[in-house]
Amino acid sequence: MRNIVPDCIIISIIIGTFLIIYFIINIFYELLAGENHQNLTLSQLTEGVSKEYTWALRLTINCIGYSALIIPGFLIYQYVKKVHYLDRSEKNVLYSIVKACFGENEKHDLIQSSSTSKSVNKALVKECVLLSYCFVGLMASYLTWGVLQEKIMTREYVDVNGKKSFFKDSQFLVFSNRLLAFCIAICYLYLKQQTRHRAPLFKYSYASFSNVLSAWLQYEALKFISFPTQVLAKSCKLVPVMIMGKVVSRNKYEFYEYVVAIGISTGMVLFLSGSYDQSKHTPSTTITGLFLLVLYMVFDSFTSNWQSEIFKTYGITSIQMMCGVNLFSSMFTAASLLVQGGFSEGITFASEHPKFLIDCVILSISSAVGQLFIFYTIAKFGAIVFTIIMTLRQAIAILLSCLIYQHQISALGIFGIIIVFVAVFLRVYCSHRIKILRRKHELLKQRLHV
Repeated sequence: MRNIVPDCIIISIIIGTFLIIYFIINIFYELLAGENHQNLTLSQLTEGVSKEYTWALRLTINCIGYSALIIPGFLIYQYVKKVHYLDRSEKNVLYSIVKACFGENEKHDLIQSSSTSKSVNKALVKECVLLSYCFVGLMASYLTWGVLQEKIMTREYVDVNGKKSFFKDSQFLVFSNRLLAFCIAICYLYLKQQTRHRAPLFKYSYASFSNVLSAWLQYEALKFISFPTQVLAKSCKLVPVMIMGKVVSRNKYEFYEYVVAIGISTGMVLFLSGSYDQSKHTPSTTITGLFLLVLYMVFDSFTSNWQSEIFKTYGITSIQMMCGVNLFSSMFTAASLLVQGGFSEGITFASEHPKFLIDCVILSISSAVGQLFIFYTIAKFGAIVFTIIMTLRQAIAILLSCLIYQHQISALGIFGIIIVFVAVFLRVYCSHRIKILRRKHELLKQRLHV
């Protein structure tokens, strides 16, 4: 007779967690609503709290929404390990889901092949072509995405009655972007009939959680710091990415890589300081904004490094990564929207403003295309190269803006951009030299063994 007790316990964990979270959210709602019973959503009620503390309240509510996935996932993982659930002979739908989420599959064996100096040069040419392809793709997709995002968040939309209103919920945009990207990835995998995921699905949840949270922190930080301050901080992201690489993957970096990281970060700070007109920006930076910015840098640095580690460990494709990460990102943002009532607000706004719906779809498509280039770049070149490309994208975008709109760049700014490109050239040159020396060393060892 089949033992249904483990299945019942797993289902009980899920239902029990949902009930507890529902009870906690109701307590939050009652405390915020007070005497006001006007059928407001939790998201609308938080807007009435003092601006200095709204971010903490929103972050707490977001985390409660995320915990609807994290807590049952953690408890089920521990229970499955304890009772050896995956070793059972009886299999059903629940067993298949649990196995896909937590079952350890075979890992990818990295095969290093020796090659001659001619093949090294051919490999360099191919690598340069691929790198240029990734750079152009990231530039095009994310410049388009940035323009559309600014348009949606700053433009008034007119409904059928002629009433103008702004769209305020950035989390709904994140959800729509992630959902469309997941649908594109899953359809591609189905049509191409690619091999199954080697990595257990829960591995993708770490990158999804950090990605969703870093996106939220980035938006929230702008309420407390000036835009130039955030741009300056993001231009120095290469240093925390390297630090996180040592923590997550135990990566060892060459001395020249530290020099390049410091050079690019210093050059970007000088360039941005010399290209922004400080008289047009009020000093709105606060301790709260800097704290949120630091959290953003930590979570964002973790995301690319964790994805790089999954690529190395399991040898998955960029489309599989896109599918797994966006699956959990959609679930996390959906849970948060359900808790705050943002789903109903977003859907109502979209139904009343057809032009917003069109812009939202185009934004989601450009985001999905951008993700394809992100995951492909990380899979081929790693988190450090990806961060360098995104930093250069930022510099080129500002440089083009200065040239097109005839903004003046100071001597300090020109000096900064020279440092950036010298540092990039140094990385390319040193990386190529080290590869040649390593290949020659391998060939010498092979000849000695013959």
